[in-house]
Amino acid sequence: MASNTSKTARASVRAGQAGQGGALSVLGEFKYLIPLNGGKHAYVRNLTNGKTVRLRTDSDAFVEEIRTLAGAGHAAKIRAELNGLAAAHPGDGWDTTEKRLVAAGVFEG
Repeated sequence: MASNTSKTARASVRAGQAGQGGALSVLGEFKYLIPLNGGKHAYVRNLTNGKTVRLRTDSDAFVEEIRTLAGAGHAAKIRAELNGLAAAHPGDGWDTTEKRLVAAGVFEG
């Protein structure tokens, strides 16, 4: 009996399985921060462990999560995202969030 899965879908699954040897392959633009509640909370997507957590942007847990990502070599990208969020949503306090992370020494390597 023939499979109901399309040729394109099967090729996509094979391509996805080929990269499972621990290497990370990301297609397109990957966002680390997804803003919520006018900048009071954010989803933080962690490439190092594959988890997404919802955190208050003024919490110590947020600082530590960003510190983990920055330590894994993602500091420049996260900083660019924070600047982009501050420009796109000037009233949400993303500039203050970035200053707090800098004061905590998160981006120092």
